[in-house]
Amino acid sequence: MENRTFKDSIYNAIAGLTKAFSHANRLEILDLLANGEKTVEQIAVQTAITVANASQHLQLLKNARLVKSRREGNFIFYGINGRKAYAAWQALRDLALEAEPAVQVTLRQFRGDTFLKGVASPQNALLLDVRPPDEFAAGHLPNALSIPIEELPQRLAELPRQKTIIAYCRGPFCTLADEAVQLLKANGFDAVRLEETYLDHKLLNDEIWQN
Repeated sequence: MENRTFKDSIYNAIAGLTKAFSHANRLEILDLLANGEKTVEQIAVQTAITVANASQHLQLLKNARLVKSRREGNFIFYGINGRKAYAAWQALRDLALEAEPAVQVTLRQFRGDTFLKGVASPQNALLLDVRPPDEFAAGHLPNALSIPIEELPQRLAELPRQKTIIAYCRGPFCTLADEAVQLLKANGFDAVRLEETYLDHKLLNDEIWQN
């Protein structure tokens, strides 16, 4: 094989892989699946697309080896395909946060400064995970309390008022923690949201990537 043929073959193959990242719905699906397995129906509901479209996107992501699937009874569950697949999405996400003005402007307009960067939190604080219970069960930050966002209005009495409540969900583009902070502040709590996810915190821990 000639040098030029070798290089063309390599870079064309890599370019083909990057096509899996070239659609907004597929990026959101990757972000969602990083928090735990989902069926195609669950993905369709949470990304506001049809089941048929979700299925097509999942197949493309699976062909690119970014997503894997398993069957359980009559259901097929999809999940992100290991540490490197998540690291690729994380790198793209973080590049957009740092270098894409449209992302930065949108985040400032939507969120302002009500967030905390870095998993390290003040001693006088409580970590609040507002994701669905199945995502919490799949993995969560140490010592975090699980109260799904839809249950939070009825469970405010469980939270200590003398502590800062640090709410987190699926990362910088998830809005569940924003809803939680807004509700908490309206009820007199000191609250901020955490940008990082459980997997950001555990990325280098191979134990969570057992296939």
